[in-house]
Amino acid sequence: MPTTTLPDTARIQAALATVDDPEIHRPITDLDMVHAVDIADDGAVTVTVLLTVVGCPLREKITRDVTAAVGAVPGVTAVRVQLDVMSEQQRKDLQQKLRGGSPAPVIPFAQPESLTRVFAVASGKGGVGKSSVTVNLAVSLAARGLSVGVVDADIYGHSVPRMLGVTGRPTQVESMIMPPSAYGVKVISIGMFTSGNTAVVWRGPMLHRALQQFLADVYWGDLDVLLMDLPPGTGDIAISVAQLVPTAEILIVTTPQLAAREVAERAGSIALQTHQRIAGVVENMSGMPCPHCGELVEIFGSGGGQAVADSLTQSIGSVVPMLGSIPIDVRLREGGDDGRPLVLSDPQSPAAMALARVADGLAVRERGLAGRSLGLTPVSR
Repeated sequence: MPTTTLPDTARIQAALATVDDPEIHRPITDLDMVHAVDIADDGAVTVTVLLTVVGCPLREKITRDVTAAVGAVPGVTAVRVQLDVMSEQQRKDLQQKLRGGSPAPVIPFAQPESLTRVFAVASGKGGVGKSSVTVNLAVSLAARGLSVGVVDADIYGHSVPRMLGVTGRPTQVESMIMPPSAYGVKVISIGMFTSGNTAVVWRGPMLHRALQQFLADVYWGDLDVLLMDLPPGTGDIAISVAQLVPTAEILIVTTPQLAAREVAERAGSIALQTHQRIAGVVENMSGMPCPHCGELVEIFGSGGGQAVADSLTQSIGSVVPMLGSIPIDVRLREGGDDGRPLVLSDPQSPAAMALARVADGLAVRERGLAGRSLGLTPVSR
């Protein structure tokens, strides 16, 4: 006769409900991944978990998490996790569940009921640090407890995965893509689908289709904020963003110098044609603190960001705020190369604190009613 009290099945199920799939970020019990739970007479528990795909890259984490959760239940003497793979029908059922019953992929951020704030980070020209600003803002927002995603929409010059230190590839469940994440930020990039440093040589329609897939085929979950790192200028991608996510707000990144200011104004003026809102202007490389006296040396001039904000305010007829000025810090570049954003590696540095203030401004920005259905029906008289 056994001398120990056998563990309660309900408690084991409750423990399993605390284990999230590391890619989908929902409980494995909700995703029907728990196939069976067997309790032996000696208190040993065997849990059979169905993985979404063969060779799931995070199978070891799932095993560890299940073992830890079930092992903490009173009466459990040992835990064994058996891994199997979902059938084709089970994967289709999972895909249907994640899409909320929708039979075809849709862009969730373009739906009237969406509460996700979408910021399209744009610049008039390259080399102004747009991607660095995007990555650090994303990580800073995630550190505030927000659910954040980043679309590396710069198809030709993709760099976000390196800057976030993401080396994993997306997992595909049927026609749905699970994005990898780093520092609490989900990210997708064309660089995750190409071999090595292969160049992407596509024309406009292929760029549009790629962006559409990033928005509709990727399972983003319930995001608070989505940042889209756009290529420089006002080309195909900028137009596609306006078509696919009309409520996306434009965040302009510029530097103080005159050449950057002029092209940044052009990038912002696209809002007049696309009827998008401009969230504000961020001035990067605003100056460099002298290593000897600490005085700010204005290498590229001064006032460029405010000048862009003032010019756009006048041209579009509504206030475009100046959100912040980011001083030059070599560690900002080093963090991009090493995959560790400055706001994490040295949050007290002047550049990191300036980025944090911009993130604070975006985090408290309320979603307006522009572009959203109010559910009203006109009454005919």
